[in-house]
Amino acid sequence: MKTQMKFDLKDKKRILAVLAAVIIMGFSLSFLIRLNFGTDPCSSMNLGISNKLSLSFGSWQVIFNSLLFIIVILYDRTQIGWGTLANMLLVGYCADFFTWLFNQILPAGAFQSLLIRIAVLLPALILFILSAAVYMAVDLGSAPYDATVFILASRFRRIPFRVIRMAWDLTACIIGFLMGTTIGFITVAIAFLLGPVIAWVKTRLDKVFFQTAQAS
Repeated sequence: MKTQMKFDLKDKKRILAVLAAVIIMGFSLSFLIRLNFGTDPCSSMNLGISNKLSLSFGSWQVIFNSLLFIIVILYDRTQIGWGTLANMLLVGYCADFFTWLFNQILPAGAFQSLLIRIAVLLPALILFILSAAVYMAVDLGSAPYDATVFILASRFRRIPFRVIRMAWDLTACIIGFLMGTTIGFITVAIAFLLGPVIAWVKTRLDKVFFQTAQAS
């Protein structure tokens, strides 16, 4: 079993980047949920389950991630770091907080118009994908949902990683659909766009933020 975890306190820029990313993920996710065009597969599943259990989205996210976290601890601790804990504890509760906040600020029915929903959709989607890409690109640990895929891939090496990932996400979507969550084109868009955006963001972050120490 691999044991080296990513809890180095020296690289404060990466830690701050992770914290900012997961907060923005929760912020943008609160809009994606409200717009009802679909969310990422994991959030879609957790939304459906949390509604069935009469729990807040954030509370169920913590419970679900904690269950998967046990698997990650047992089989691959190299996937664990500051990013793991930030994702587990902050994304869901940030989504809950911003949902509550905008319920207080915005008038009832503010998102009933299709034109308004479409106008809000694009910036919310861009924010979510970029922040998720930053969180993954800084390489300070994976969310338990993502880490479990790597563990499965290491156990079933004859199956291509992309097939395992697609099957994992598809399972989450099916569970979410059965629980009454909207599975829309945004779910598909996130699945296809996130990978390329992660690669692009990682290149930019390595050049702009995280290699400055080497140049100085």
